[in-house]
Amino acid sequence: MLNKIIYIFTLLSISLISYAQNSEHVKLGATTLKVDNKNYLVLNFSNDKKWHTYWKNPGDAGLPMKMTFTVDSKEVELSSLPWPAPQRYIEQGDMWAYGYEGKYSLFFDLPQNLANKTMNILGEWLVCKDICIPGKQSLDLKLDATLTGRAGNFFAKEVNLKHLKNLPYKAQANGIEFFLSKGRSDKELALSYTIENVDKSLIPSISNLITPYPLSPLTYKHEELYLDEQNKTLYGRIYIDWDGEYEEPVWELPNDGIFKKELNAQFLLHYPNNKPAKIITHNYKQFTLTGDKALSETFKTFSNPLSKTTTSAPTQNSLIYYILFAFLGGLILNLMPCVLPVISLKLFGLIVHSDESRSQILKHNIAYTLGVVFSFMVLASTVFALKTSGDQIGWGFQLQSPLFVFIMLIVIFVMALNMLGLFEFVTPGGKTLGNSQIKKGFSADFVNGILATILSTPCSAPFLGTALTFAFTTSSINIFIIFFSVAIGLSFPFILTGLFPTLIKFLPKPGLWMDKLKKILGLSLLLTVVWLYDVLAAIIDMSFAGIYINTIIVMIFFAFYFRKSISKNLIWNIIIFSLPILLTVQSLRMDLFDVSENQTQTRSKNSLQWNKWSKEKLNQSNKITFVNFTASWCLTCKVNKKIVLDSDDFSKIVKDKDITLLEGDWTKRDEEITSFLRSYNIVGVPAYFIKTADGKIHSLGETISIDKIESYLK
Repeated sequence: MLNKIIYIFTLLSISLISYAQNSEHVKLGATTLKVDNKNYLVLNFSNDKKWHTYWKNPGDAGLPMKMTFTVDSKEVELSSLPWPAPQRYIEQGDMWAYGYEGKYSLFFDLPQNLANKTMNILGEWLVCKDICIPGKQSLDLKLDATLTGRAGNFFAKEVNLKHLKNLPYKAQANGIEFFLSKGRSDKELALSYTIENVDKSLIPSISNLITPYPLSPLTYKHEELYLDEQNKTLYGRIYIDWDGEYEEPVWELPNDGIFKKELNAQFLLHYPNNKPAKIITHNYKQFTLTGDKALSETFKTFSNPLSKTTTSAPTQNSLIYYILFAFLGGLILNLMPCVLPVISLKLFGLIVHSDESRSQILKHNIAYTLGVVFSFMVLASTVFALKTSGDQIGWGFQLQSPLFVFIMLIVIFVMALNMLGLFEFVTPGGKTLGNSQIKKGFSADFVNGILATILSTPCSAPFLGTALTFAFTTSSINIFIIFFSVAIGLSFPFILTGLFPTLIKFLPKPGLWMDKLKKILGLSLLLTVVWLYDVLAAIIDMSFAGIYINTIIVMIFFAFYFRKSISKNLIWNIIIFSLPILLTVQSLRMDLFDVSENQTQTRSKNSLQWNKWSKEKLNQSNKITFVNFTASWCLTCKVNKKIVLDSDDFSKIVKDKDITLLEGDWTKRDEEITSFLRSYNIVGVPAYFIKTADGKIHSLGETISIDKIESYLK
């Protein structure tokens, strides 16, 4: 800010010797224009060759043009249409400026009460080439009864109509995503943004991709552009100086990343360059404290803005890094409690098929892998669609839908009944899924892959959080790449045994013991049903819906038991099986699966008082604060809670340090929690934070320990 002021002062001082009351380098004209029954005052400017004036945001130096209107010795305010889109000028010392050269026009609404009046128009500007010269010009415009008049060096009507047509217009920020983060220093922010499916030929060369309107206390620096030609994604970044110390009162950059008041920013979007620029808005509520490293590592160098478009050889290191993390995260998911029941079913299948040929074993495992990959691609497509629509979503979002959870509960329950021997799935080939002699269960393998995916997403395995954050915050193609890598990691043990079936020999041989194992696996599925029921209870009001859900579960059990042990009569079976179906339809008609408005209640555990989280409570707390973001469907959250948060050691720390405890329940969709987590580059739970005595908020990540918590309190 200070350097900018000194620079402007120096330019003005040097230029005073060249100052003229009416600058010869800019000519001003005024005329009126009527379009669609609207009357406009048009100010026409003609600059000498290579001389430029300045836009509303002049850039590193310069002053914006100023227009003053006087009628009957009184200054009047005229509503201005958007100023034309500026060009970018790079001056000596790498000083960037935004402004105009050649012929251009400013438009103002002309009210009817100015009919038969004479308006004095005073234009003031700074015009620059090798030096900068302050200039001004005054015109008297006589308006008749029809609000028509001309003065000075005005343009023809056709020229003004063309200028009017090319003015920027307000539009939704579709196709561009913004991400505000901490910059490289204590008083700096970084605004990053992406545009996908870019046509390289339509990237502007004489202007920024986006040009920010002035906004106090922000001072925007130079735009950096990076092009990923392979994925047709354009990345941009502008570093921003925080000048709150010049405000009255002083406005410090918040340590917690949350602004005391919302900053409403506007930008000119100059893409595509064959159409008028768009005026888009983006509201700054907060910024992430973790920096913009994830986006920085994906950038591929773009050309100098004023040079011929070239790109350097793309580097794949950063993407490979995140692909590796995604693969490792998917691999570790096999060991997470969320997915173990289905993985156990697949291991059971490996034992069943251990006496088959290598090609058959490979086909079974490929079918399972295809089920996993298919499911992850569906998830990626859903994330892409929601992300494109502007929704904020996170990992495991499907388990925030009560209807989806209910359907999964029923599916897993039916699978448990199958494993417990109440019925057998019959495949098109006449074999049965529950029979240990099964030879062709490829459809069952595919379904197991789907179930493994669905049940794995509540977990955030180590490495997975970093990879998912990268996917959720960069280009859409990366969503599919990262999700595919997670899918390969999750199914990798079965890809390996498919390629090297001799590994199956380490498993026990098939025998009568397998029938007993089936029952144990059936129990594991029933425990999964209990978990899903708990998830559902946290999302909806179970005081009434619970009666229907429990009755449906019981009737499903009785229907299969009836067919196996009482009667296989077709009519009676239709009647018995129709009962749970009718109850399910009735529950849907009664909207039993509407999300409950009741959040997790404040609770006491080990004499600790947990309060419902909100940003207001976090910001207003003057004490050390510990925040736990959790969800009923997150088994990792429950493990961390049991081992750490419910421990005597944690209770002692809380009491000794007088720590305030806040809990954010993400079981059902909560935009405020999603937004807060995303501001810290986190897309799933568990997530833990500590606000220390100095007011700083620290992210503890996905795993916690007593030692880790204590390290932030020293």
